[in-house]
Amino acid sequence: MHMNRIDQLFSKKKKNILSVYFTAGYPHLEDTVPILQALQKHGIDLVEIGVPFSDPIADGPVIQQSNHIALQNGMSIHTLFEQLKHIRSHIDIPLVLMGYLNPIMQYGFENFCKACAAVGIDGIIVPDLPLAAYIQDYKVIVEKYALNFISLITPETSEERIYEIDKHTGGFIYMVSSASVTGVQQSFESRLSYFNRIRNMNLKNARLIGFGVSNKTTLKMVNEHASGAIIGSL
Repeated sequence: MHMNRIDQLFSKKKKNILSVYFTAGYPHLEDTVPILQALQKHGIDLVEIGVPFSDPIADGPVIQQSNHIALQNGMSIHTLFEQLKHIRSHIDIPLVLMGYLNPIMQYGFENFCKACAAVGIDGIIVPDLPLAAYIQDYKVIVEKYALNFISLITPETSEERIYEIDKHTGGFIYMVSSASVTGVQQSFESRLSYFNRIRNMNLKNARLIGFGVSNKTTLKMVNEHASGAIIGSL
């Protein structure tokens, strides 16, 4: 069985990994594949494809707006999988789908994982799926389709919970830089104790830091304290 592309990436590249998030179906419905091709061409290591949802609670105004427009354009999980059907014939980099639980459950959780595996998605992020529910009911399905389930942590997440996330999830841990929504931050000086605390926990999973990485200063600091950065809005 081939090694998951996310695991391959982290095994050969330990630092300065750059992951980019974009909303599927934005700015136009058919932009998904051209955006992926452009990101790969420009050396992006990993791409997080956002499945638009009417109430993206973790996201700030930029991504909320892109979700709204993508939905107006007619993007849905079904349409996205149709667009990604042949993606692995020309995209080699790891791909992660980020979506909220409601539309995934309407599509069917196992159907969603099965379709991810069929088109070559490597991991999924479902920010509003509680960890306990994931472990009890969904982990077996995710692992059946050889996907990495990627979990978010924030400065408020307890060490006990972080160790539990590290034990039960894979790919990488998505470190949210602050307890707020996504968006631009000028500096991460106030986050250093959080970054250092997580680094000193010696987790098995690599860490990428997202939310607010928006300039050279924040990117440099993130790269010093984790394996890399996730950029979603500039």
